[in-house]
Amino acid sequence: MHNYPLQQKEKETRIIWASGRSTLEAFRFKYKRSGKKLRSNWALFEKLLWIFKILLKLTGVYKKGLANAKNINIKKFPLAFENLPTAFNGFRILHLSDLHIDAIEGFENILIEKIKPLDFDLCVITGDFRRDTTGNFRQILPAMEKILTAIKPQFGILGVLGNHDTYKMVDLLEPLGMRFLVNESVRIEKENQYIHLTGTDDTYYFYTEMALDSMKNLSNGFSVALSHTAELSDIAAENNYDLYLCGHTHGGQICLPGGIPVICHQKGMRERVRGFWQHNKMMGYTSAGAGVSGIPLRFNCPPEITLFELIKKMPDRK
Repeated sequence: MHNYPLQQKEKETRIIWASGRSTLEAFRFKYKRSGKKLRSNWALFEKLLWIFKILLKLTGVYKKGLANAKNINIKKFPLAFENLPTAFNGFRILHLSDLHIDAIEGFENILIEKIKPLDFDLCVITGDFRRDTTGNFRQILPAMEKILTAIKPQFGILGVLGNHDTYKMVDLLEPLGMRFLVNESVRIEKENQYIHLTGTDDTYYFYTEMALDSMKNLSNGFSVALSHTAELSDIAAENNYDLYLCGHTHGGQICLPGGIPVICHQKGMRERVRGFWQHNKMMGYTSAGAGVSGIPLRFNCPPEITLFELIKKMPDRK
């Protein structure tokens, strides 16, 4: 299994990144791409969710919502690209997002049982490993170790951080069997042909120019962008990425009938709250997420694990 070792330059850059990220985390603001610095209201949001949780228990629908949250859907999609190298025809990418693995007791076992029957070449995880946005995170390590041990794709496991994650996770999760892309890119080789993947730090809470710069793709080949949110999709499209994978929104998690989100924690880009979308020539996909946060329930928005199969599209003959 490929482990994508860090180069010396990447090690040095990570030290600079970790110093900056630790400072941003300490002040507990949302640092936005627009330049705004907003105070996080997560504590207030959780109090409101606690009231909502009590009301649901009183009305008797809490158990149904919890059962929904544990019933993970497997979604499989073929994706066709003309510039996909022929060696990667049929290459399968398993996309996990928003695990929030400590939100539901034993959730890692449910996830593993769903993944076991699947056949895939690469796994990517687009952020939010823990439930809370601050505080302890070591409680997720045993569950994550079980998951990473159970997933053994030939081309490894790549991940990015979300707004619920801390920079401290990188050094503790990587030895368990995954490689974080912290504003970094890797190249996957197969039969002397290549595809490129770039992963950014979270830009919903922790935007920096380093994330933006990492999207400046120097490759002319097939490229995939991994980010926690869709916020950098315009930059990725400008830099000729072919596929953009993200999460963050949970698809709304608690939705009205028809899957209409009540809250999605995403300003604008309503068409990118869940599922496929397009930005210029770039295809994008926002996962509804596997886990839950805030409240361990789902309504009208099933959790998902997504499996993409890359297909070599032949050009139309004129």
